[in-house]
Amino acid sequence: MLKKKWFFYLTEFFSGMSVMAIELGASRLLAPYFSSSQIVWTIIIGAIMIAMALGNIWGGRLADKNPSPDKMYFRILIVAVWTAAIPFLGKYIIAGVSLLLAMLVGQNFLIWASLISCLLLFVFPLMLLGSVSPALVKYAVNSLEENGKIVGELNALNTIGSIIGTFTPTFITIPLVGTSWTFIIFAIILLAIALTYFITAKVKLVKVSLISGLVIVFSLLASVNSFAFWRNDPNLYEDESIYNYLQVVEDDDDIVLSTNVLFGVQSITKKDGGLTGMYYDYALAAPYMAGVTEKEQLNMLILGMGSGTYASQCYRYFDNTVMTGVEIDKKIIDLAYDRFGLPKDERIECVEFDGRAYLRGADKYDLIMVDAYRDVTIPFQMSSIEFFSEVNEHLTDDGVMVVNLNMFSSTDGSIDKYLCDTVAAVFNTVYVADRGTNRVVFASNNPNMLSRFQEAYPKSDHELSYILSTVDKRIKKYQGGDLILTDDKAPVELLGMQVIDEMITKELEYYKNMFKDMSLSEMLDFLQ
Repeated sequence: MLKKKWFFYLTEFFSGMSVMAIELGASRLLAPYFSSSQIVWTIIIGAIMIAMALGNIWGGRLADKNPSPDKMYFRILIVAVWTAAIPFLGKYIIAGVSLLLAMLVGQNFLIWASLISCLLLFVFPLMLLGSVSPALVKYAVNSLEENGKIVGELNALNTIGSIIGTFTPTFITIPLVGTSWTFIIFAIILLAIALTYFITAKVKLVKVSLISGLVIVFSLLASVNSFAFWRNDPNLYEDESIYNYLQVVEDDDDIVLSTNVLFGVQSITKKDGGLTGMYYDYALAAPYMAGVTEKEQLNMLILGMGSGTYASQCYRYFDNTVMTGVEIDKKIIDLAYDRFGLPKDERIECVEFDGRAYLRGADKYDLIMVDAYRDVTIPFQMSSIEFFSEVNEHLTDDGVMVVNLNMFSSTDGSIDKYLCDTVAAVFNTVYVADRGTNRVVFASNNPNMLSRFQEAYPKSDHELSYILSTVDKRIKKYQGGDLILTDDKAPVELLGMQVIDEMITKELEYYKNMFKDMSLSEMLDFLQ
């Protein structure tokens, strides 16, 4: 088998495929903790390139010292075990690194936490895979007359495998079986390659069999273990789509959707149909600003539909609203109907599309809700002056845009200041209402939008009146500045990271001061 070289070629093909599959799996494993922003992708790609470079150097030297393929296939076996262990042990390692660094690091938490997690989880196995290509060249080339041909064929197979390994997780394995099983599938592929070699060569069979059993053990552990391992909730629902890790938690009062385990709630529905107590309630002021009590029909567009919280509220409180909700994730749309009770009514249309791309062919609306910002994962293309100009073009003359900014900070030069200044550069009138870490922005070219709201919203003593009167008390006019985001320059990831650092510092200030005066034994007792 080895003399015919085809098995070396097969090894190179699946090695290249596994590298890209592990890289894409790494992004999905890290995303619920650190987002899938450009910062995290940069760290993943950089760490993997370093690992591959080190592996290339190391693998070539090992092959020169010992031309037997035994060691190379044993390294592939180790990678198989490590890859199978990642979905089970990885979540504990990431959570532990995050907790430790949150206590120790005051700045650039996102960078340090994602970098260290990536180094611990992925550098070693990918360095081993990086050692495969130079070793295969050593084993496959028998004469200088054909070395160029063989090296070219090996590189081509590695590249083809990498291409397939790029598309397969994204479009097939992750949507169908999830991130954990994606790691397991490629671990099994690498295990099969290694076992085929050792069984054929009839070497180290006992040792190889024992190590191979670890792949099965870790695969079983990963397949039955929840991603949110800290939750003990029988109503926990978990799934994955092309875009997101999805988690739905239900209790006696609420149904909650989170696409980011550590950083809060993306959508919430009250089982009694009431208000949520979140920014959605504040955004209910926008229909009054747009003239919902004056118009026969109020046409609304929601960019970032989620599970339909805002659409359901507007459907309940305003009989004359007709809504189009745009959501890029089809699985979230399905959850909106199946689990969150989004009304199946001709007044609500759900469209699976990217928010900004949808605008280009859209009609004009009385109200456009922009709710596409999720923690540090802020799409730069939906934060620029060009985007808000497009929104403005699709509003009626007295139309209103309402935006939820979920990373509000009190410091100068923060991301909410940039976003508000950018909005103010497009619209004549901008108001803001702050609620906790959220800021709701109302923008229009109608200078009377606030007085229209104040005159129209109900004043009687019930739940909606209370919320809207609270908005009325807290709302304030925003004066724009010169912090403008553009399609060419919108460093939203770095700006968002500053807010995360600020939030972590504030939350942990109490515990840092407490632990400062404690001995190690006292700390352990406190944690227990």
